[in-house]
Amino acid sequence: MAVTEPGDLSALRRELLRGLVIPAHPLALTEKRTLDERRQVALTRYYCDAGAGGLAVGVHTTQFAIRDPAIGLYEPVLRLAQRTVADWCAQPAVPPVMVAGVVGPTAQAVREAELAASLGYHAALLSLSAFRDVGNREALDHCRRVAAVIPIFGFYLQPAVGGRVLDRAFWRDFLDIEGVVAIKVAPFDRYRTLDVTTALAESGRKDVALYTGNDDAIVNDLVTPFPHSHNGQRPHFTGGLLGQWAVWTKRAVEILGRCRAVTANTPGAADGDEMRRLLALGAELTDANAALFDPAHRFAGCIPGIHEVLRRQGLLAGRWCLDPHEDVSPGQLDEIDRVLARYTHLTDAEFVKEHLHRWLS
Repeated sequence: MAVTEPGDLSALRRELLRGLVIPAHPLALTEKRTLDERRQVALTRYYCDAGAGGLAVGVHTTQFAIRDPAIGLYEPVLRLAQRTVADWCAQPAVPPVMVAGVVGPTAQAVREAELAASLGYHAALLSLSAFRDVGNREALDHCRRVAAVIPIFGFYLQPAVGGRVLDRAFWRDFLDIEGVVAIKVAPFDRYRTLDVTTALAESGRKDVALYTGNDDAIVNDLVTPFPHSHNGQRPHFTGGLLGQWAVWTKRAVEILGRCRAVTANTPGAADGDEMRRLLALGAELTDANAALFDPAHRFAGCIPGIHEVLRRQGLLAGRWCLDPHEDVSPGQLDEIDRVLARYTHLTDAEFVKEHLHRWLS
């Protein structure tokens, strides 16, 4: 069922539980580091035509600096994405689930949530980076305040890029919030990933979807049946909300489909050979992600790495970021060259080449 009304919470839950590819939307800039509206629209059209089931806008990949009053791009970028989806993706495809990044102290987060809701966004991806030095109680109160405005994605962001450790007790209490519709699990850590899956199993909730944000373990997350609780409920990831899926999105849709077929025991797809093929593909995707996300330099080149791939495909004019000092790290371009040459089956270059003129029109 299409998610057509932001207030249709049951339809939103069904879509998220069905399993979606949700790219984290980049920010297209001119050489003068102003919004390149034509290419921003082209990116949104690309994701729609590639089969993405949702879009996350105003998130880390969109660059947090869009909120700087001197830049003032948070509302324009959210508004532009929503308008483009309404114009380009409404028929005949199912309109994507629209997720807005929401950050900052409670007053700021509530304002951003209210704006997102007023623009027709279905949910907020709620960052707790502003609550790194407080206890669970204060962080949970913040989550409740935002969830009273708009349905929320919980977000376990890895501490290396601004997140905080969120223990199992936090997630268990977080899952008592009625407005929670999903959790993006992105600690890049299997122990901490298990804290979330275990909390979900123990909560007994079946209406909250797990979305992988572990760009280093995408396929592993999607095919793993996680430990169940005493009631027999075994959590699993239904989709992903990922910066990695901002590139090669058509292939991401295909990979998610294969993972879903295996985990659903679809005839002909659940054999051991297909699982081994998927795990091998997952390792290749992790290798490619290392080139784009730049873990060798503590992810400093993550956003420029994504931009570089989109630039080579013609979707972006350059890899410019709002911060003029933010660029690829030493050796990162060589790594991108390597993975593009080695893993051509992970890319969707031909699809982009075929349709780029339409998206830029």
